[in-house]
Amino acid sequence: MDKAAVLQVFESLSSGIRLDVFRLLVQAGRSGRVAGEIASSLDIPSTNLSFHLKTLVQSGLLTVEQEGRFQRYRANIPLMLGTIAFLTENCCAGHPEDCAELRGAIPDVDAFLPPLECSKGDSCS
Repeated sequence: MDKAAVLQVFESLSSGIRLDVFRLLVQAGRSGRVAGEIASSLDIPSTNLSFHLKTLVQSGLLTVEQEGRFQRYRANIPLMLGTIAFLTENCCAGHPEDCAELRGAIPDVDAFLPPLECSKGDSCS
């Protein structure tokens, strides 16, 4: 992932409404939600929501699929995880054992972060 793509992700999430929408769709997982469900869940007028959904789709954070009269939106989880990996890929540069200690304080964090690269013979755990 490159810096420009990460910046686009953060620019898209810089609105409180868009952040709420994205978090709601992350929670929904693969099933996603149709626009009306999103509007209802977040108490956002549909006309206002459509602007924010369009921005999130253009950034790649959401995908949209037509289902009859409805549009189903889903969070792009791989893009989210790629952004997290980009942010953490140089964690504690030169001292991955420090990162291992910090990671140890957060349950199940290794499922979301790239693996630590330790020198031969060094233990990262």
